[in-house]
Amino acid sequence: MNRGLTVLVIASVLVIAFAGGALWFKSAQAPEQAATPPAAASSLVRFHSPVIGSASAPVTIVEFFDPSCEACRAFFPLVKKLLADNPDDVRLVLRYVLFHEGSETAARILETARKQGVYPQVLEAVMASQPQWHDDSQVTMAWAAAEQAGLDVDKAKAEMMSADITSTLEKDAADAKAVGIRQTPTFFVNGKSLPSFGSEQLINLVEEEIAQVK
Repeated sequence: MNRGLTVLVIASVLVIAFAGGALWFKSAQAPEQAATPPAAASSLVRFHSPVIGSASAPVTIVEFFDPSCEACRAFFPLVKKLLADNPDDVRLVLRYVLFHEGSETAARILETARKQGVYPQVLEAVMASQPQWHDDSQVTMAWAAAEQAGLDVDKAKAEMMSADITSTLEKDAADAKAVGIRQTPTFFVNGKSLPSFGSEQLINLVEEEIAQVK
């Protein structure tokens, strides 16, 4: 969702983290946000969820995100850096929450990329190009970016409305409603919500969970 100035501030703070982008492939709401109530683990991680990072990592970040959300894009470099800095300890599970016009198509692009084995690359490209297609119902530039990242667009368009992709989006919507997601991004770390919304809060909670498993 559009957070105007807050998003610009977050983005300027996090932009330096883009330098760690290459490591990704190796593996704003008000500043103070009411903490999301604790959620059952079964509502956070599903077998169908995209996962980036080691399957055996003891710390799991669950991000409820909208690919068209400007704040999600602002946090994207930070999440990548957390994974790159802790490749054995941290993994990311992504859940879709579709608030914007065009968000569903963007999510379907990502899911077809997962079928084709190019999910991280396409996710990177789609998020980087987001300002060019944000709230475009046709997400034309998202398709172009995905193709440049290795997506077979013809194949993707043929399978984007498949029953399994639709089921993934429907299940994520149901879980987001059950958990009480009201904005994106919303993070959980090993099932724990952030005490308040912010990059420092996310970093601190991840570091605390890593320390507990060391």
